[in-house]
Amino acid sequence: MNITPSQYQLLKRPELEKLTGLSRSSIYDRLDHKSKRYDPTFPKPVKLGYATRWRLTEIQGWIESKASIRNQN
Repeated sequence: MNITPSQYQLLKRPELEKLTGLSRSSIYDRLDHKSKRYDPTFPKPVKLGYATRWRLTEIQGWIESKASIRNQN
């Protein structure tokens, strides 16, 4: 198995905000199934003890999926 570091790169929330352009509350709204802004396609965070991180590859895939939907219209 050939593993590259980017496969496992984890983002902190401020890095996620910068990459996506979403605010803290918008991120958590997309994760909350009770929110009207809930997005079941938004990547779930990885819990590391008290730390919460997001996998870079999953976030990049989510962004690409949004761009491909836009390009279909």
